[in-house]
Amino acid sequence: MSYWLRPLRFLAGAFSGASSPRQLALGFSMGMIIGLVPKENLTSVLLLFLLASLKINLSSASLATLLFSWLALLLDPLSHLIGHSVLLAAPLQGVWRWFYELPLAPWTDFNNTIVMGSLILGLLLFYPTYRLTRPLFEKYTPLLAAKLQKYRIVQILWGTEAGVVAGEVA
Repeated sequence: MSYWLRPLRFLAGAFSGASSPRQLALGFSMGMIIGLVPKENLTSVLLLFLLASLKINLSSASLATLLFSWLALLLDPLSHLIGHSVLLAAPLQGVWRWFYELPLAPWTDFNNTIVMGSLILGLLLFYPTYRLTRPLFEKYTPLLAAKLQKYRIVQILWGTEAGVVAGEVA
C-alpha cells in the first residue's frame, strides 16, 4: 500500500516546507527540459539520471515534465527549426561527425532535428523559467501548505499522524 502512497507523499512534501523555493524552482526548470525533449533516446535517459542525482524537488520536476510534455507537441515546429539550423551549421559539421562516431552517441538521437532543437530550447529557457518560478514558489508554497495542513489525509501523508494511524491499525 505504501507503494501507491509514495508519489502522493512526495507531492504533499513538496508543499510542506521540506523543500526550499530554490529546490522547487530548480526541479520545475529541470522538469521543463525533460518534458520538452522527446523520450525513447539516451538524451532523455541522461536528463532523468541528472534529475535523480541532483538535490532538487522531484515533485515539481514531475509536474513540469507532464506539463511540458504536452506543450512540446505545440513547440515541435519551433524545435525542428532550431535543430535544423544547428545541425546544418557549416562550422559545426566536424563536431557532429566526431560526435556521431562515438560509441553511444547515435543512441542520443542528437541528429534528430526535434531532439536537438528541443534540447537547445530547454537549455535556453532553463534560467528564465527558474527566475520566474522561484518567486512564485516563495509566495504561494507557504499559503498552500497552510491550507493543505487542514486536511487529515495530507497530515497522514506528511507523516504527522503516521504513528497514530499505525497504532489504530495494529
